[in-house]
Order: sequence, then structure tokens, then C-alpha cells
Amino acid sequence: MSSPATRIGVVGGGAWGTALANAAAAAGHDVILWLRDGASAERLERTRENARYLPGVPLHRRITATAEAGALTAAGTLLMVVPAQTLRGVLGDLAPAFAPGAAIVLCAKGIESGSDAFMSEVAGERLGPSAPVAVLSGPSFAADVARNLPTAVTLAAADAGLAARLATTLSGPALRVYHTDDVRGVEIGGAGKNVLAIASGIVAGRGLGESARAALIARAFAELMRFARAYGGRPETLMGLSGLGDLVLTASSPQSRNFAFGQRLGAGASPEEAAGGKLAEGAFTAAALVDLARARGVEMPVAEAVASIVSGGASVDSVVAALLARPLRGEAE
Repeated sequence: MSSPATRIGVVGGGAWGTALANAAAAAGHDVILWLRDGASAERLERTRENARYLPGVPLHRRITATAEAGALTAAGTLLMVVPAQTLRGVLGDLAPAFAPGAAIVLCAKGIESGSDAFMSEVAGERLGPSAPVAVLSGPSFAADVARNLPTAVTLAAADAGLAARLATTLSGPALRVYHTDDVRGVEIGGAGKNVLAIASGIVAGRGLGESARAALIARAFAELMRFARAYGGRPETLMGLSGLGDLVLTASSPQSRNFAFGQRLGAGASPEEAAGGKLAEGAFTAAALVDLARARGVEMPVAEAVASIVSGGASVDSVVAALLARPLRGEAE
């Protein structure tokens, strides 16, 4: 059951932002959907459809689309649904409009390029260490959530009470939100699986077979578990929705931008051609993930392979050959 009606702000009018706005409205809340572009906000408000990102999905009647930052002041909970690499700038621009004490829910799955900062660290730097910040992650395609198809995700906050309250607020008829205080584990699962989904797509695009892809996913998940332990994430978190669940979804479906990006790389496209003008968070996160792994002495050969291909420093065939030539070892190592 959802909590009593409250006003929720959603920052970002892409597919995921629109989907979460629809889900929040379906849970019984009035929703302010903020878009940076005024013309896009006016069009969305008038047509009640995000034709660019979610064609055919009607906008819930309780959603108001706007480009006015001041409208966000009325929201007690704010979902930040912008790409990981733009979160710092968007928070800097909009934070003055946030109501004092408003809960901030970070919905991007990534690590900031250059600083190697997790999203909660970026928010802490922009909003202050005492800001009520949470992270939302899990196996979820925007089209499914927007159409109110059954979906389960995880919400994490260092304050367990805040996590429980926000999970109740955001849960609705079809969206089930579990909660935890393992912020780092949830962030690692969400960011890391994007990189590993690219690897899975590369295997599929190269035609290496389903056996190879299954082995790749299993070994990649072992990497993710090692990385999470090194950075304080709990194993049970990685085994849950925001880790294994999200990896299974995004590493097996062309609906995932990261998988589709990898698939095109495997078929011979350059990184620029494979991107096709669409965002694949894992392409930006790969180098940061490898940097952080090396800093703690964590072996992540699959992630390193993706980073080298995405940067243009290595070919798919050379990377596959190198992975197959790695020394044999015990499976638990």
C-alpha cells in the first residue's frame, strides 16, 4: 500500500523519468515532472504523451509537466532522473528550488567520470552531508513501469527509517519497492551491471553463442561481488534486485541500451557508431569502475575488457582472445 498522498517532484523528462512519474501518480500522488526545455514541457503538458521517449503511453492525469524550477519547491520528495554524468550540474542548478528537508532519491545508475564518485557522493558534495539522500535501483525497463506492469526495485538510504518511508511512498499498484540501508551495495549493483551488460551484448553481437554468454555473465557477477566487498557493499544486496536481478535483465535483452550498445560493438561497429546518439551509462562508467577496482586491488578482467573496447584501445577479437588465455584457477578465486 502507498502512503497518504503527497507531492512528488521528478527531475528529468526522458523515458525513465516519465515512467517513474506515471508510477508515482498511480500510487496516488500529485507529481511535478520537470524538464529543462520549456517547449518540451509545454508539448508534454498539452499532448499528455512523451512521444519521443515513450510513444503510446498516456501521461497520468495527476502529472503536471513544467520547466519552472520554482514548481519543485512544493515537492516533499524529489526523484533525480538524469544521467549520472549530469547529476552534479543539475543539482547545482536546481538545489536552491528544493524545499528544506525534501528527500532526494537518486535514480541514475553510474559512477561519475573523472572524479570516480558514486552518485550519493556527488549528492553529498552538492547538497551537504546531512541531506536526506536515497538511491533507487533494480531490474526495471521504463516501458514496463510506465504501463504499470509488475516491477520490483530496491531503495537504499543510510537512514533505515527514511528508506522504509520512501519505499512506502513510492510503492503502488504495480511497482513494489523494497528497502535497505546498504547504499553502497545498491549503487555498485546498479552501476556495475551496466558495464557487464555491455560485455554480454558484445558476446551476442559477435555470435559467440549462448554458452559463452552464460559463462560471461556468471564470471562478471563474480567480479561485481569482489568489487562490492572491497567497497563495503553487502553480499546479500548484490544477490538481490539491485545486483543479480538487474544484471539478469540488462544482460539479456536488446531493450537495455547497454546490451544493445555492446551488441553493436560485437557486430563490428566503432564505439561512436554503436552509441548512435543514445546514452549507454556503462560506456561512461567502465573506466571509472576499473579505476576504483585497481585502487583496491580487485581483479575485474571483464570490466577491463569493456573499458578497453569502449575507449577504442583494443579490438573485440583481441580482448576475447586475451580473456580465453587467462590462467585457469579455482572457480571461487
